[in-house]
Amino acid sequence: MTVHFIGAGPGAADLLTLRAAHLMASSPVCVYAGTYLDAGVLTHCPSDATLIDSSQLCLDEITDQLVSAHRAGQDVARLCSGDPSLYSALAEQARRLDRAGVPWDVTPGVPAYAAAAAVLRRELTVPEVAQTVVLTRAQTASTAMPEPESLERLAQTCSTLVLHLAIRRTRELAGRLTAFYGAECPVAVVARASQPDQLVLRGTLDDIADQVETAGLRQAAVIIIGPALAAEGFVDSHLYRSRVT
Repeated sequence: MTVHFIGAGPGAADLLTLRAAHLMASSPVCVYAGTYLDAGVLTHCPSDATLIDSSQLCLDEITDQLVSAHRAGQDVARLCSGDPSLYSALAEQARRLDRAGVPWDVTPGVPAYAAAAAVLRRELTVPEVAQTVVLTRAQTASTAMPEPESLERLAQTCSTLVLHLAIRRTRELAGRLTAFYGAECPVAVVARASQPDQLVLRGTLDDIADQVETAGLRQAAVIIIGPALAAEGFVDSHLYRSRVT
């Protein structure tokens, strides 16, 4: 049987792909991260499915659940918040499954930064303003960041910067980024994008930390920084310019 790593999107039940919904409906076991997903996502599972919240399990415990289901002849829907290609521990879990001889596949999902941009109604790449998006995270009680990926190095381009897993360090990070982007650089924070309790904060590097602390945000939030968030008067993309000469 197969373990299906499924991008469950930002948490909204109606932002799953058709393939994801089909796989969930046909899997008798579902392993999900309850910290990030709205309960409505689980309505795609069979009514008698075994539901396992992985938020309090370590990687080895999660692997044990996946391997046990496989040996029992059951497919597993292993839900990942957002898209499995970003901060999902897919690599670590897949490595363990390979060692155990358990087949697996991957179904993409809507990443958190894309859901946040949709809520903001903003394109993150604006002609002649920003054509690069950097997706990164902050290091806290987690694995170390590779030296070439220090925040200061990434910020040197002043491109659109998306910070995951960073909301608890907003004040420190805003201070470090001000030297590159300027205190008045636009910033948006989107918490639990697309879910009923989503929250959007808009400000600058100078005031966003005050807003985050007032709101009491501690997790499940994306920080987006860069001039593209407030760009006006920009040129039209060359791709869509008139070809009449």
